Amino acid sequence: MKKILKDKIIEVCDKKIAQKGPNVGLSFYAFFANKNDNPELLMEAASWWIMEHKLDHFEKAVKIKSLVE
Repeated sequence: MKKILKDKIIEVCDKKIAQKGPNVGLSFYAFFANKNDNPELLMEAASWWIMEHKLDHFEKAVKIKSLVE
C-alpha cells in the first residue's frame, strides 16, 4: 500500500474516532472525496479492503487503523 494511502487512512480513522468514538464504522469510500479524482488510489484501497482482507462494507475505524499500522 502506498504511503499516501496509509497516511490518509490513519488520518481519517483518527478524525472519525475523535468525533464519534471507538465504535464508529467506515467504508473504504471514507478516504476519498465524492468525485473520482484518483481512481488508481481508490482501486488500491478497494483491493486492499475487499480482496486482501475480505472486510465487510463497514468496519470499525479502530480495526482499520490497526490493520494499516
